[in-house]
Amino acid sequence: MKKVLIPTKLESLARDILEQHGGYSVVHDAETPLAELVAAHPDVYALLVRSEKITAEVIDALPALRLIIRAGAGYNTIDTQHARRKGIDVMNTPGANANAVAEEVIAMILADARHIVQADPSVRAGKWEKSKFMGRELAGKTVGIVGLGAIGKLLLRRLQGFEVRALGYDPVISEERARDLNIELTDLPTIFRESDYVSLHIPENDQTRGIVNEELLSLMKPGATIVNCARAGIVNEDAFRQWKEERRLRLLNDVYPKDEAGPKPIADIADLLLPHLGASTVEANTHAARRAAEELIEYDDMGITSFVVNRDIPAGLDEEYGELAYTLARLCRSMVGLDHHVKQIETSFYGTLKPYAQWLLLPMVAALNKDFDRSMDYAAALEYLKEMGIDYRDRKTDPTKGYENSITVDFTAHTGADQLFTASVRGTVAEGNLMISRISDFDKLYFEPKGHTVIFTYEDRPGVLGRIAAALAAENINIDDVRNPHNSKGTQSLALLKINQPASPELVRRVADEIQAHTGFYIGL
Repeated sequence: MKKVLIPTKLESLARDILEQHGGYSVVHDAETPLAELVAAHPDVYALLVRSEKITAEVIDALPALRLIIRAGAGYNTIDTQHARRKGIDVMNTPGANANAVAEEVIAMILADARHIVQADPSVRAGKWEKSKFMGRELAGKTVGIVGLGAIGKLLLRRLQGFEVRALGYDPVISEERARDLNIELTDLPTIFRESDYVSLHIPENDQTRGIVNEELLSLMKPGATIVNCARAGIVNEDAFRQWKEERRLRLLNDVYPKDEAGPKPIADIADLLLPHLGASTVEANTHAARRAAEELIEYDDMGITSFVVNRDIPAGLDEEYGELAYTLARLCRSMVGLDHHVKQIETSFYGTLKPYAQWLLLPMVAALNKDFDRSMDYAAALEYLKEMGIDYRDRKTDPTKGYENSITVDFTAHTGADQLFTASVRGTVAEGNLMISRISDFDKLYFEPKGHTVIFTYEDRPGVLGRIAAALAAENINIDDVRNPHNSKGTQSLALLKINQPASPELVRRVADEIQAHTGFYIGL
């Protein structure tokens, strides 16, 4: 019998499932301090936890420990690296709270629109203020959903009964999948300009931090509402303060920099504040408990490791090739346009990389969406692509081509009503350095994808490279390296310039317009 310790207030369903299985003895104790439980049960095989801190000291005190499962999505309270060093897998249960959050959004919208929170104490005080609490109906309104992952899709389904117009923004999901979901894909300015309600469902990272900024808020309709059940940092609070009164904007909020008691920095601008209740339902907790127990059984009985979050690189594969796959996908994504929706991904793995094709798909999917965990397995990557409506094909390769240990990645995306564009990139690793050898029809580049880079393609003619260089110089941007090859027909040129600092989107757009570029983008690698 394998001993399982559950030192948290997890639903008893997890214990029941494991005990019914017959292969586990379960210690479920949420009252005794963790340190005491660890000292009393050094023979624990698996830990099922919620928000408990599983430090290196805790891990070292359990010599028989082989698996830690976090009943929930986040796992920042677990020392995953130390667990890896000790040969311990760490797993989580992503998606367990998705429906709970989707329903919370609906509840917040309705409570605000009908003044539920304010009307109840008014009636209890003996008042009858019907005119004061005149509300709004959700039916017929436009709702913008920023982020169409698990929560965003479930919210869309929950909204369908209200007969709303649904707008969506997600740079990954395909147009075909969006049509299946009955949502109009568009850009962020259109969502903020046309929506009565904007619900945020994106992670917080370097690309999304402060994304709800002054520019977007200035576009909103008078009286429009933002619902944030995602992450605190994606809304620029100062910008919201600036536009709240002028546009009578409303903010319904459930997320904060820290989950703790005390004054909240947005209390002066939020119209409804909840204490991060998104996952706080009996059903979500029960689902997380069930998934944690099932993942443990599947891990032991069937060897399923889909939700391991501290996975090792496969034996025999240099980790640089994972970074190469990630970088190639990022380049392809930038080439087809970050606002265009990918329809198909095709890959070719040459030389000794072919046996690792499934593993190398994971960093490519992570390049599509930073919220996708690179420690997931191949099945999870395929399921994610399917959910996003993206076709995937790994091509057979010809060993006679001589592309020893190279990877080719092609992205095909919608760039117009019925227009498709394919970007193709090939690269390898040379002496421990990533090397890009081809971009589309421009071969023998041999440049290291590192630092700041601008790339333009255009009809070949004299003087274009000089105009690009002059535009960069006007912005005090130095050029560190240049590649300027022709395509195989000699009709088009590629200008690839490594520069000493980022180039702004405005600068890239201006240069692309001036030289009549087919493609033009900046990428930081």
